[in-house]
Amino acid sequence: MPQTGLLIGAFRPLTFKKDGHVCQIVIEDLDETTLVEEREKKKERPPSPSPSPAPKPHPPVEAPPSDKELQAIKIQAWWRGTLVRRTLLHAALRACIIQYWWKQKLAELLEKKRRAVLDHYAQQKWAVVRLQSWVRMWRVRLRYCRLLHAARIIQVYWRWHNCHTRGFFRGSYELTASQLGLELEIFLGSQVCRITDCIPFPIKN
Repeated sequence: MPQTGLLIGAFRPLTFKKDGHVCQIVIEDLDETTLVEEREKKKERPPSPSPSPAPKPHPPVEAPPSDKELQAIKIQAWWRGTLVRRTLLHAALRACIIQYWWKQKLAELLEKKRRAVLDHYAQQKWAVVRLQSWVRMWRVRLRYCRLLHAARIIQVYWRWHNCHTRGFFRGSYELTASQLGLELEIFLGSQVCRITDCIPFPIKN
Protein backbone atom coordinates (compact mmCIF):
# COMPACT_ATOMS: atom_id res chain seq x y z
CA MET A 1 0.00 0.00 0.00
CA PRO A 2 1.34 3.47 -0.74
CA GLN A 3 2.51 5.48 2.23
CA THR A 4 2.48 9.23 2.52
CA GLY A 5 4.48 11.07 5.12
CA LEU A 6 4.87 14.68 6.22
CA LEU A 7 8.29 15.38 7.72
CA ILE A 8 7.95 18.15 10.28
CA GLY A 9 10.29 16.95 13.02
CA ALA A 10 11.92 13.78 14.36
CA PHE A 11 11.68 11.39 17.26
CA ARG A 12 7.83 11.43 17.35
CA PRO A 13 6.31 9.30 14.57
CA LEU A 14 2.50 9.18 14.31
CA THR A 15 0.65 6.76 12.04
CA PHE A 16 -3.04 6.63 11.14
CA LYS A 17 -5.28 5.35 8.35
CA LYS A 18 -7.43 7.50 6.10
CA ASP A 19 -9.51 6.22 3.20
CA GLY A 20 -7.63 2.90 3.28
CA HIS A 21 -4.17 4.58 3.15
CA VAL A 22 -1.56 4.57 5.92
CA CYS A 23 -0.25 8.04 6.80
CA GLN A 24 2.81 8.60 9.00
CA ILE A 25 3.68 11.96 10.56
CA VAL A 26 7.12 12.52 12.16
CA ILE A 27 7.46 15.50 14.52
CA GLU A 28 10.99 16.80 15.21
CA ASP A 29 11.79 18.93 18.23
CA LEU A 30 14.42 21.57 17.50
CA ASP A 31 15.90 24.15 19.79
CA GLU A 32 15.32 27.72 18.72
CA THR A 33 18.82 28.82 19.75
CA THR A 34 20.49 26.43 17.30
CA LEU A 35 18.38 27.81 14.47
CA VAL A 36 19.34 31.39 15.32
CA GLU A 37 23.06 30.51 15.45
CA GLU A 38 22.95 28.82 12.09
CA ARG A 39 21.29 31.90 10.54
CA GLU A 40 24.00 34.21 11.97
CA LYS A 41 26.79 31.98 10.65
CA LYS A 42 25.27 32.10 7.22
CA LYS A 43 25.17 35.93 7.38
CA GLU A 44 28.85 36.18 8.50
CA ARG A 45 30.17 34.07 5.65
CA PRO A 46 31.46 36.28 2.81
CA PRO A 47 29.77 35.71 -0.51
CA SER A 48 31.73 33.43 -2.75
CA PRO A 49 33.19 35.22 -5.77
CA SER A 50 31.30 34.54 -8.96
CA PRO A 51 33.33 32.71 -11.55
CA SER A 52 34.74 34.90 -14.27
CA PRO A 53 33.04 34.43 -17.62
CA ALA A 54 34.86 32.30 -20.09
CA PRO A 55 36.37 34.17 -23.05
CA LYS A 56 34.29 33.98 -26.17
CA PRO A 57 35.83 31.90 -28.89
CA HIS A 58 36.78 33.79 -32.01
CA PRO A 59 34.74 32.90 -35.09
CA PRO A 60 36.64 30.75 -37.51
CA VAL A 61 38.01 32.53 -40.48
CA GLU A 62 36.21 31.31 -43.60
CA ALA A 63 38.30 30.50 -46.57
CA PRO A 64 37.43 32.23 -49.87
CA PRO A 65 35.24 30.05 -52.12
CA SER A 66 36.92 28.26 -54.95
CA ASP A 67 36.16 28.70 -58.65
CA LYS A 68 33.93 25.62 -58.74
CA GLU A 69 31.88 26.93 -55.81
CA LEU A 70 31.52 30.32 -57.52
CA GLN A 71 30.39 28.63 -60.73
CA ALA A 72 27.93 26.48 -58.78
CA ILE A 73 26.60 29.58 -57.01
CA LYS A 74 26.16 31.32 -60.39
CA ILE A 75 24.32 28.31 -61.83
CA GLN A 76 22.07 28.11 -58.77
CA ALA A 77 21.31 31.84 -58.96
CA TRP A 78 20.52 31.54 -62.70
CA TRP A 79 18.23 28.56 -62.08
CA ARG A 80 16.45 30.30 -59.21
CA GLY A 81 15.99 33.39 -61.41
CA THR A 82 14.63 31.17 -64.20
CA LEU A 83 12.16 29.54 -61.82
CA VAL A 84 11.05 32.94 -60.50
CA ARG A 85 10.63 34.35 -64.01
CA ARG A 86 8.69 31.25 -65.07
CA THR A 87 6.40 31.56 -62.06
CA LEU A 88 5.86 35.26 -62.75
CA LEU A 89 5.17 34.52 -66.43
CA HIS A 90 2.54 31.89 -65.52
CA ALA A 91 0.95 34.28 -63.03
CA ALA A 92 0.90 37.10 -65.61
CA LEU A 93 -0.66 34.78 -68.24
CA ARG A 94 -3.34 33.63 -65.80
CA ALA A 95 -4.04 37.25 -64.85
CA CYS A 96 -4.33 38.20 -68.55
CA ILE A 97 -6.72 35.30 -69.19
CA ILE A 98 -8.88 36.28 -66.22
CA GLN A 99 -8.89 39.94 -67.29
CA TYR A 100 -9.83 39.02 -70.88
CA TRP A 101 -12.66 36.78 -69.64
CA TRP A 102 -13.93 39.48 -67.27
CA LYS A 103 -13.80 42.15 -70.00
CA GLN A 104 -15.73 39.83 -72.33
CA LYS A 105 -18.36 39.25 -69.65
CA LEU A 106 -18.64 42.99 -69.01
CA ALA A 107 -19.06 43.61 -72.75
CA GLU A 108 -21.81 40.94 -72.92
CA LEU A 109 -23.58 42.47 -69.91
CA LEU A 110 -23.37 45.95 -71.45
CA GLU A 111 -24.70 44.59 -74.76
CA LYS A 112 -27.63 42.92 -72.99
CA LYS A 113 -28.42 46.12 -71.11
CA ARG A 114 -28.19 48.15 -74.33
CA ARG A 115 -30.51 45.73 -76.14
CA ALA A 116 -32.98 45.78 -73.26
CA VAL A 117 -32.99 49.60 -73.28
CA LEU A 118 -33.42 49.66 -77.08
CA ASP A 119 -36.28 47.13 -76.91
CA HIS A 120 -38.00 49.18 -74.23
CA TYR A 121 -37.51 52.37 -76.25
CA ALA A 122 -38.80 50.65 -79.42
CA GLN A 123 -41.88 49.40 -77.59
CA GLN A 124 -42.62 52.87 -76.22
CA LYS A 125 -42.00 54.42 -79.66
CA TRP A 126 -44.27 51.88 -81.36
CA ALA A 127 -47.02 52.48 -78.78
CA VAL A 128 -46.76 56.26 -79.30
CA VAL A 129 -46.81 55.84 -83.10
CA ARG A 130 -49.89 53.61 -82.92
CA LEU A 131 -51.70 56.08 -80.69
CA GLN A 132 -50.80 58.92 -83.03
CA SER A 133 -51.93 56.93 -86.08
CA TRP A 134 -55.23 56.06 -84.40
CA VAL A 135 -55.83 59.73 -83.50
CA ARG A 136 -54.96 60.86 -87.04
CA MET A 137 -57.15 58.12 -88.52
CA TRP A 138 -60.07 59.16 -86.30
CA ARG A 139 -59.66 62.82 -87.27
CA VAL A 140 -59.37 62.01 -91.00
CA ARG A 141 -62.36 59.69 -90.84
CA LEU A 142 -64.42 62.32 -89.04
CA ARG A 143 -63.47 64.90 -91.64
CA TYR A 144 -64.18 62.47 -94.48
CA CYS A 145 -67.61 61.67 -93.00
CA ARG A 146 -68.40 65.38 -92.78
CA LEU A 147 -67.26 65.98 -96.37
CA LEU A 148 -69.23 62.93 -97.57
CA HIS A 149 -72.38 64.16 -95.84
CA ALA A 150 -71.89 67.60 -97.34
CA ALA A 151 -71.32 66.11 -100.83
CA ARG A 152 -74.48 64.02 -100.53
CA ILE A 153 -76.46 67.07 -99.52
CA ILE A 154 -75.00 69.00 -102.49
CA GLN A 155 -75.77 66.08 -104.85
CA VAL A 156 -79.37 65.89 -103.64
CA TYR A 157 -79.90 69.58 -104.17
CA TRP A 158 -78.14 69.46 -107.56
CA ARG A 159 -80.28 66.55 -108.75
CA TRP A 160 -83.43 68.30 -107.59
CA HIS A 161 -82.32 71.41 -109.52
CA ASN A 162 -81.59 69.36 -112.68
CA CYS A 163 -84.95 67.66 -112.47
CA HIS A 164 -86.75 70.96 -112.39
CA THR A 165 -84.69 72.69 -115.09
CA ARG A 166 -83.44 70.13 -117.66
CA GLY A 167 -85.38 66.93 -117.13
CA PHE A 168 -84.44 63.27 -117.36
CA PHE A 169 -85.80 60.03 -118.72
CA ARG A 170 -86.31 56.48 -117.61
CA GLY A 171 -87.66 53.37 -119.26
CA SER A 172 -87.69 49.62 -119.69
CA TYR A 173 -87.30 47.20 -122.54
CA GLU A 174 -88.42 43.68 -123.44
CA LEU A 175 -86.39 41.47 -125.73
CA THR A 176 -88.00 38.59 -127.63
CA ALA A 177 -86.84 36.38 -130.47
CA SER A 178 -88.32 38.58 -133.23
CA GLN A 179 -88.60 42.09 -131.83
CA LEU A 180 -87.50 44.59 -129.14
CA GLY A 181 -90.14 46.38 -127.09
CA LEU A 182 -89.26 49.77 -125.53
CA GLU A 183 -91.12 51.92 -123.01
CA LEU A 184 -89.58 55.33 -122.27
CA GLU A 185 -90.74 58.15 -119.99
CA ILE A 186 -89.18 61.58 -120.50
CA PHE A 187 -89.59 64.18 -117.73
CA LEU A 188 -89.19 67.78 -118.78
CA GLY A 189 -89.88 69.87 -115.74
CA SER A 190 -93.54 69.32 -114.93
CA GLN A 191 -94.26 67.64 -118.30
CA VAL A 192 -94.02 63.86 -118.90
CA CYS A 193 -93.71 62.20 -122.32
CA ARG A 194 -94.19 58.44 -122.72
CA ILE A 195 -92.93 56.54 -125.78
CA THR A 196 -93.79 52.92 -126.53
CA ASP A 197 -92.37 51.18 -129.60
CA CYS A 198 -91.65 47.71 -131.00
CA ILE A 199 -88.68 47.21 -133.26
CA PRO A 200 -88.78 43.97 -135.38
CA PHE A 201 -85.53 42.10 -136.05
CA PRO A 202 -84.62 41.15 -139.67
CA ILE A 203 -85.15 37.38 -140.30
CA LYS A 204 -82.44 35.68 -142.35
CA ASN A 205 -83.25 32.55 -144.40
